[in-house]
Amino acid sequence: MKNLFVGNLAHSTTEDELRTLFASHGAVEKVSLVTDRDTGRSRGFAFVEMTDAGEADKAVAGLNGTELGGRTLKVNEARPKVERSSGGQGGRSHGSGRDDHRGHARQPREPRW
Repeated sequence: MKNLFVGNLAHSTTEDELRTLFASHGAVEKVSLVTDRDTGRSRGFAFVEMTDAGEADKAVAGLNGTELGGRTLKVNEARPKVERSSGGQGGRSHGSGRDDHRGHARQPREPRW
């Protein structure tokens, strides 16, 4: 089983179109067209799971750079999803004792009164 990323899709592309396109290279287990949570509109990329890894490699070689719906497809092996930190701060602490950009500890400032 191999999961493939398919990018640069036209927003009108359907799961059936992708299944048909990839089925010419081997058995397709699952097609997941990624949509916007709020609008339901396609986000322009999808994931295709293929049963056989060798067939998946052939699909990447055969379909990457080809056109579908007037757009040049980007097809490659999907990378595992990276976990994002919660809190919206990008994982950075904003405490008073943090280091500045040169790696030196900040010195306390004199009061301005």
